[in-house]
Amino acid sequence: MELPRRPVVVTGFGPFGEHAVNASWIAVQELEKLGLGDGVDLYVYEIPVEYQTVQRLIPALWKKHSPQLVVHVGVSGMATTVTLEKCGHNVGYKGLDNCRFCPGSQCCVEGGPECIDSIIDMDAVCRRVSTLGLDVTVTISKDAGRYLCDFTYYTSLYQSHGRSAFVHVPPLGKPYTAEQLGRALQAIIEEMLDGLEHSEGKINCRHEH
Repeated sequence: MELPRRPVVVTGFGPFGEHAVNASWIAVQELEKLGLGDGVDLYVYEIPVEYQTVQRLIPALWKKHSPQLVVHVGVSGMATTVTLEKCGHNVGYKGLDNCRFCPGSQCCVEGGPECIDSIIDMDAVCRRVSTLGLDVTVTISKDAGRYLCDFTYYTSLYQSHGRSAFVHVPPLGKPYTAEQLGRALQAIIEEMLDGLEHSEGKINCRHEH
């Protein structure tokens, strides 16, 4: 019997500020070329750096695809590693987006929790990916930066009850190529999906007894 294919959504961001070419979207396009194996339907989207578009688009993606996992990828000018973000934050959004807009409340979801953790065990993903011999260093962070990356992550975590992930990549060539970033994303997301399957297998076993 053929197993149902698992929908996975991966997003990158469009240009903003000094990032006329956004490494996150380039990396996601490289991932799309590589794919995530036969059992996964991969859907990729480029998200504009606009708060109001994010608030509309993220729930629409969840509704359209009912994905097993959504992974958002963003660029960080300060990063020199590929960074797995553990959580998204609700308040502190003061930076203007590409439309010169920021939320009047400076928050994602009024009345929402201050911080939402991903259900993905980022420490375990980081450890496992680091043993694969990729030529990319993977690290962990608890602060996605209180700009569109963090805003998108929190919006997605809130929508999905934690079934989202966020990966920060450095700008292209500082130090990694697009191909290296694409391969790193492939390895990271495959590990995330494995981790989800194992945790859900345990939950199903408990329900059956």
